[in-house]
Amino acid sequence: MTSILPNITLDTGSNPKHSIIWLHGLGADGEDFVPIAEEMQLPVAVRYIFPHAPMRPVTINGGYVMRAWYDILTAAASAEFSASIGRNEDAQGLRESQAEVEKLIAQERQRGIAAENIFLAGFSQGGAVVLYTGLRHKEKLGGILALSTYLPLKQTLAAEATAAAKTVPIFMAHGQIDPVIPYAFGRASCEELLRQGYPLDWHDYPMPHSVCPEEIRDIEQWLTQRLSE
Repeated sequence: MTSILPNITLDTGSNPKHSIIWLHGLGADGEDFVPIAEEMQLPVAVRYIFPHAPMRPVTINGGYVMRAWYDILTAAASAEFSASIGRNEDAQGLRESQAEVEKLIAQERQRGIAAENIFLAGFSQGGAVVLYTGLRHKEKLGGILALSTYLPLKQTLAAEATAAAKTVPIFMAHGQIDPVIPYAFGRASCEELLRQGYPLDWHDYPMPHSVCPEEIRDIEQWLTQRLSE
């Protein structure tokens, strides 16, 4: 039997027909977004899955071992992280995390959840992984929520993207004063996805590298629209 990442599973009602796989950011764990999920009021029962990223050394943090979806391959100071985040990327780490998310998708398919009823959500590193995975998945998913993040390995997307993924709706949000992944970097990723023809809703907020109440309400509204279709 294929091993699945340790995770927190939360069903908001009996016999859910929709699943949301939600990935945390660097150094956090699956608990991070449970309170937000519990706060949202959605029109149907949903199964949330919050996986814990593997423990791995992170170069930018001096090799300190923490939960991370991939390595940040720079020894530069944190202040320089934003300038190098899109270069010298850990392609192997991204692909390994993609494989783990694909296992979670397969698990939900085996539970009887249709592909178009499976959503991928992620914050920061987790957001990069769900963009990387969702845009290369062989079936059309319900949607991708990419929060305070960026498009990883953008140079390979056109060649690796699937036809099914071209119509997957994307919710992308970013803080206007984000000191970790600057607003301009997130916005440039948005513009690249729009240029390649992806259906994308962009939202920004006067916040740092975090989540705010207005954003949660916008996520709730965006999901409600798609869960009701």
